[in-house]
Amino acid sequence: MMPRLGEKYKDIEIEVMSKPIAEYQNDEYFELDLPVAPAIMVEDEIVVEGSNISPDKVEKVICRCLGISDTEPEKKGIFGRLFRK
Repeated sequence: MMPRLGEKYKDIEIEVMSKPIAEYQNDEYFELDLPVAPAIMVEDEIVVEGSNISPDKVEKVICRCLGISDTEPEKKGIFGRLFRK
């Protein structure tokens, strides 16, 4: 999801952090005031923490932060391929 959004919105910087779960479940991590993994943050806003989220919802938050109108979700399936504009 992140590489696709990074290609689509060139004005954003995407940083992916991946660590063993033990590093997320200690006192030092909680003192950093970061969200519980898995999480997605856009600027200083925690979009989701501790669960999954749809790419469409993340894209809406990115559009709002960039000050652009959010796009329609990509059409999927056979009809999406047939009627893609």
